[in-house]
Amino acid sequence: MNFDELRLWIETLFEEFNVWVQSINDIIWGWPMLLVLLGTHLFLTFKLRFPQRYTFKAIRLSVKSEKGAEGDVSPYAALVTTLAGTIGTGNIVGVASALVIGGPGALLWCLLTGVLGIATKYAESLMALKYRVKRKDGSVSGGPMYVLSRAMNLKSLAIVFCVFTLIMGFSAGNFIQCNAIAETLKEAYDVDIYLTATVLTIAVCSVIFFGLKGISRVCEGLVPLMTIVYLIGCIASLVINYQYIWQACVLIVKSAFNPVAIGGGAVGGMMISLQYGVSRGLLSNESGMGSAAIIAAAAKSRNPVRLALISSTTTFWDTVVVCTLTGIVAVSSMLAIGFDWSDTSNGMVMQKAFEQIPSIGSHLLTIITFTFAFSTVLGWTYCGEKSIEFIYGKSSAKAVRNFRILWVIATFIGAIMPLQLVWNLGTTAAAFMIIPNVIPLFILSKQLVRDTRYYLWEDRLDEVAKEDLPEV
Repeated sequence: MNFDELRLWIETLFEEFNVWVQSINDIIWGWPMLLVLLGTHLFLTFKLRFPQRYTFKAIRLSVKSEKGAEGDVSPYAALVTTLAGTIGTGNIVGVASALVIGGPGALLWCLLTGVLGIATKYAESLMALKYRVKRKDGSVSGGPMYVLSRAMNLKSLAIVFCVFTLIMGFSAGNFIQCNAIAETLKEAYDVDIYLTATVLTIAVCSVIFFGLKGISRVCEGLVPLMTIVYLIGCIASLVINYQYIWQACVLIVKSAFNPVAIGGGAVGGMMISLQYGVSRGLLSNESGMGSAAIIAAAAKSRNPVRLALISSTTTFWDTVVVCTLTGIVAVSSMLAIGFDWSDTSNGMVMQKAFEQIPSIGSHLLTIITFTFAFSTVLGWTYCGEKSIEFIYGKSSAKAVRNFRILWVIATFIGAIMPLQLVWNLGTTAAAFMIIPNVIPLFILSKQLVRDTRYYLWEDRLDEVAKEDLPEV
């Protein structure tokens, strides 16, 4: 079998696997899962008296130091590392795919999921901080798996959560990101995907073996810069197509309840719009999945409520700001050029939008996509390692090393996989992470309210909590 025959065999195998995964998603992401996710967001929003109203206070807290507190990194380092895991190609390709398949109205459902999801992100981070532990090497670990095992004595369910976190990490945190880089370079500069896969594998390998502190240092420099550059590019696109902005906003709202494709074709009704808007919003901001709580648990903080508020801002930045802006740019640009979305791939939507920026537009998006995707791969590495540590316990050192090797190999595989398959895999894994993560949020909701009342509602956010972390 020569190289071309091997590539054809691999592509056929991926296509057959994708059909199977898509059939699973069609079942999982029906009304039951949508109700579970949105129901959790709504329940916590009302139970915690709309924690969304403290978002700007939390943003101010995120840049303050936390002297004398337990943890491995600063709140800001944890925030940008979390943002590295959430602000990725989901904000570009993910939003575009939701708009293509679900119609422009999918953006409204994505935005609403993000706004309501701030409450869930706050709650899951608070629980992760309350039940975190200290390992023998001095590092701090936490997340939904420790909440399940320590607060509820559900060790088996905690392991299930870790398994699906690993699947989610390999699919959405690795495969999707590497695939986006490869596809973007192929489309923009005709770079062979196997060459991109090789270079990307080496780049990831050179960073992840330094652990959280190495990853956070890279993210602290990369995430703010790449986000600002992307926002500037989006604003430039909106300035160019300013006469279509209002029309785009009206179309997005109307299409949320009566979906139609921009090209004129039917998109499949409100259910499809809702399904893709909510699921892509989840993949982007991760509220309800618990992954961000794993990173938040490693940060220094005066008290758990203070840091949970800071962690909740990741959903604001990711969905309310970046995803919303992406959607409006995409819809207004497509209206301006009369582009039929039904005749293009998902990745081409934002490419066409940025091409309207003279001279540098397409090059700018290529660089942005690379940095977004690369930082997401780094952010999810940490979540995967912490899941391995929990599963293997005291004998996890060798398992973590093996995980890093598999992660590097996955970087190569993800770059050559078909786009639709990697997104379907991520969507499936996300659904299975939600259930074990949200169960404690309902059962321990009184504890959430008690802590929130003491530190937030009674204005004690500056108080230093006495934290005696158990050693494992």
